[in-house]
Amino acid sequence: MLFLTRDNRHAATCTRQILVAVLALAAALLIRPAIATAEEDAVAAAEEATSADTKQASVAIELNKLEPKGSDCRAYFVIDNKSDKAYETLKLDFILFRPDGIIDQRFAVELAPLKAKKRTVKLFDVASTSCDDVGSFLINDVMECKAGSQDVADCLGDLALSSRTDNALNK
Repeated sequence: MLFLTRDNRHAATCTRQILVAVLALAAALLIRPAIATAEEDAVAAAEEATSADTKQASVAIELNKLEPKGSDCRAYFVIDNKSDKAYETLKLDFILFRPDGIIDQRFAVELAPLKAKKRTVKLFDVASTSCDDVGSFLINDVMECKAGSQDVADCLGDLALSSRTDNALNK
């Protein structure tokens, strides 16, 4: 039978405290590299996303303004072709959403020709639609995309979209 004296109890308490401190230190040393690795992974992912966005943003399309034109709504787009490619064809499949989010209509828009390293303004009329009935535009797909006579791979990925209006432009 083991009897603890006052000195033995004190030694046992000290041993437990030391053991707890050693375990806490070991846990901290194990957790710290995991946190550092997670932070490094997050930074690397952000850098990859930024470089991918920079690479993909070779053609910027901005919805600049909407204005009434009779019973139609005229949409102005500023297209900034930052690439070395001159686009002979850039035909987009557009979906128009009403302000309540319901699809209103689908139509094709040809934004080419686009000269290399050139900023251009293109406009088109959305037939029989009041500008108040425009909620947002979705570039649903690229129907045709050619630089010269060559098809451009991942043309949708090359587009960076923005809007200066209250109406979103998305892909």
